[in-house]
Order: sequence, then C-alpha cells, then structure tokens
Amino acid sequence: MSLSWKQSIRNFEIYLRLEKSLSENSIEAYLYDVLKLEKYFTEIAANTQPASVSFQELRSFLAWYVLDNNNARSQSRLISGIRAFFRFLLIDGEIEENPALLLDSPKIGLKLPEVLSIAEIDAMISVIDLSKKEGHRNKAIIETLYGCGLRVSELVNLRLTDIHYKDEYIIVTGKGNKQRLVPVSGKALKEIDIYKQSRNLLPLIKDQNILFLNRRGGKLTRAMIFTIIKELAARAGVMKKISPHTFRHSFATHLINAGADLRAVQEMLGHESIMTTEIYTHIDRSFLRDTLILFHPRA
Repeated sequence: MSLSWKQSIRNFEIYLRLEKSLSENSIEAYLYDVLKLEKYFTEIAANTQPASVSFQELRSFLAWYVLDNNNARSQSRLISGIRAFFRFLLIDGEIEENPALLLDSPKIGLKLPEVLSIAEIDAMISVIDLSKKEGHRNKAIIETLYGCGLRVSELVNLRLTDIHYKDEYIIVTGKGNKQRLVPVSGKALKEIDIYKQSRNLLPLIKDQNILFLNRRGGKLTRAMIFTIIKELAARAGVMKKISPHTFRHSFATHLINAGADLRAVQEMLGHESIMTTEIYTHIDRSFLRDTLILFHPRA
C-alpha cells in the first residue's frame, strides 16, 4: 500500500533533517513547496497519492500553479523542491521512476544583489542613537554584519565563546551546522567590546553565551535584525531595498573589487561552490574592465 501525502511529507522532513542535516529555513522552504503539491493532488486533482503521480500530472500541477504565480524565480524554487521530494521517494523505494526528472525550470536572468557603498554604510552607522540602550548593540551588529559577511542566522546565533580577540577571528556556524573561521576587524571587535558593557547590565540574561540580546535578555530574532536595518536605512536616507543580507553582499563585493582572491572570499562566506561566489564578479563591470586593461597583453 502506497504512503499517504501526510506520511510521505513527514518522512521527507525526517530525511532532510537527519540525513541531509539541512537548516530549519531550508527544511521549511522544501516543505512549503511539497505542501502546495499535496494541496493540488488532494483538493483539485483526483486525489492522486504520491507514488502514483505521473510526469504529465506534474505538468498539469505547474500549469495550475503559474496561473497565480508568474514569477520565474518562484517557479524555479518550486520545481527544485518537487525534484528533491520525488528523488527522496525514489531513494526510499516508494517509487520506481522519478516523474519530476524531466521537469524544466523557467529561464532566470542573472539577478545581481543590491550592494551598499562604503559611504551608505557609514551613513547608517552615523544615525544610530548611542544614547539609547540598544545604540551600541546596533552599531556592533552593523559592524559585524559588514565586517564578517555573516548571514543573519549566523549573526543571531553568534556566541561570546565564538570570538577570539587575540587572533582576531570568529567561529561561525553556518548552513548544515558547518563551522568556519572568519577574520574580524579591530573595528568590529572594539564595537562588540563597548556593547558588552551595556549587555552585562541587562536585568535577566536567558542565555549567557549569546552575544546579541534584546532588552529582555533573550536572543534577537531574524525579523528584529531586519527591522533595525530598515529603520537605520530610512533615517540615513538610503533609498535602496536592503536587508541584513545586503551587508553580506557588500562585504563580498568590496573585497573582490579591491582584488581579493575569489577562493578566500568563498571560504569566508561559507559557500559550498565557487560558482555561488562568482556572482560578485558580475556586479562591478568597470572593475572587470580595469583588470583587463591592467593585465591583458593586448589591452
């Protein structure tokens, strides 16, 4: 007897969590995709179970999905989730052939991330009100995000014991609980030290080892970091659409534009593939042109 959607999705979640060791955010994204599939095959199509889904039925599902979602990036993300789900069912012995194998992803143009200039970053730091309790914390957050190129999840989980002042590096726990060493500037370390003085005055600290805390002594959420950055950008007059990840993009772009080795940047960002890091070489075309003029014998 073939498994129901609910049981198949539950098994898929266990597989992602235990065997693939994916982060909670990645697991949520995959499950979000597969739940759309379940909705279609239980409510709209003829109650088809996972093991019985055919390639043509998947094509029909995608045609239904694009009626309300014409964004190529969203469609590509969905197809990626569907492929992963059916690949799991094949590995698990629930199906003999993978119906998602021939699904084509829509063509997506190169989407270059928004990047802040050094002047814009300085402007955001300058509008932080250091007279407020959270002032020095917010300044340390910006300096750490930009100075180390961290993901927001890595920032909120940063611990006091991850910071090595003498050697000027931090231990970062990234996707899949993989750890990497990232150099940290003296500027960021100085701001962290100043912030720690007000941090230690909090009436109740729920986790003594977490670096960045809210006013109640708990760990900051990703949403709170997003809010802090949005407010600072507005006050500084930065009109770009930015998020915590923008500082990571800016970190990588500024390094590469200054001539940093791509492999070194890959290591600091924690990218599995050099291809992911290479997107930053597309951002500043003038830098590439200057490189050609400087180094190519025919320039």
